[in-house]
Amino acid sequence: MKFNYHLPVNLIFGAGKIEVLGEETAKYGQKAFIVTGRNSTKKTGLLDKALNLLEKSGIEYVVFDKVAQNPLTTTVEEGAALAVQTGCDVVIGIGGGSIMDASKSIAFMVKNKGDISDYIFGRIYGETALPIILVPTTAGTGSEGNNFSVLTNPKNGDKKSLRTNAIYAKASIIDPELMMTMPKSIIASVGFDALTHNIEAYISKASQPITEIQALYGINLLSENLIKVYNDPKDLEAWEKVTLASTLGGMVIGISGVAASHGLEHPVSGLKNVVHGKGLAALMPTIIERSFKSSPEKFANISKILGGKDENDCSKVLGKLLEDLNLNITLGEMGITHEDVDWMAENCMKVSMASLKNNPKQFNCEEIKEIYHDCI
Repeated sequence: MKFNYHLPVNLIFGAGKIEVLGEETAKYGQKAFIVTGRNSTKKTGLLDKALNLLEKSGIEYVVFDKVAQNPLTTTVEEGAALAVQTGCDVVIGIGGGSIMDASKSIAFMVKNKGDISDYIFGRIYGETALPIILVPTTAGTGSEGNNFSVLTNPKNGDKKSLRTNAIYAKASIIDPELMMTMPKSIIASVGFDALTHNIEAYISKASQPITEIQALYGINLLSENLIKVYNDPKDLEAWEKVTLASTLGGMVIGISGVAASHGLEHPVSGLKNVVHGKGLAALMPTIIERSFKSSPEKFANISKILGGKDENDCSKVLGKLLEDLNLNITLGEMGITHEDVDWMAENCMKVSMASLKNNPKQFNCEEIKEIYHDCI
């Protein structure tokens, strides 16, 4: 048995931990480039709280609030240029997965010249980035626990991740209390993304003993608590467990990767800018139905955790969870048509080959087209 497990992130976890933002940032710089979204952190008051905490620690700051869902390479380029212009020496990402991913890439591009797509596709490499502090406000992507940054190129629809150890956060402040203002629809979609991360890392051909243990624990936590926070967003104890599962999901995909569900979803949201968790929900039951025979023991374990009997009903029990979360949705309901399938399948083969190879059953292009058609 041989494997590597490398995760140089300081995870600062617990209710109220946002209070250490200023002192933690001061360890790495004196002028922060704050990356956030256009609305949510302002409406909840979190952005103002963060600015006050920085001021108390003597940290100057610049706020960049132009990141939207499915962050764009062009937004990253704009942010990096502003960070250089204003002389910032540390990047803070406050928000959901899109914000954290954009923060990582902005920190990277401040220190590396050229087109970020060249780094994403491995045509050139960079080894450095500004120090990064992450403050997640959604329990879904787990971006605070890995070295991924998923971006969409608006010129061609490619949605693919920058992956480099340079963008591991110096510290991730994971405060479950920050999750409690999410609307129910967002709780459902990001929570399902977290579940998908744990499931895919567990079934991945690149899985290893440590990630399997972590992923199974994450699946257990979400199975028992995701519906609780969906039905009662004020349940802090359940939020602690969902948030931990989300971070674990980010950690395990950072080591073992994702599989076919993410591989097929990225062309969907790259093309139509759909909510990532909804795209996964539309695809995953069908993908499991076509994959479980290639890893029956693991799918049986997943099914039992989710309330099923064995590998044969894994897709069914997952579908029941999606119904309970009001996520039983099709690609067609998100604007995908049968005419889009050829492009998506070809793009999947272009941007998601590593994810496809991780899946217990590796699908060819024609099988991918069949899955897309079935999910419309």
